[in-house]
Amino acid sequence: MFMKNLIARFAKDESGATAIEYGLIAAGIALAIITVVNNLGSTLNTKFTSISTSLK
Repeated sequence: MFMKNLIARFAKDESGATAIEYGLIAAGIALAIITVVNNLGSTLNTKFTSISTSLK
């Protein structure tokens, strides 16, 4: 009986769910920022290389 009550309480417990959700949201935002910055860096590198070649 004790084990059954323990499992039932564990199944109903949602105390850490919000923290996990916020962590997942933060990880998604960080991944999006890293992707954008990486693509922007590649684009800027291409532009500056083109400008450097034009000036030579």
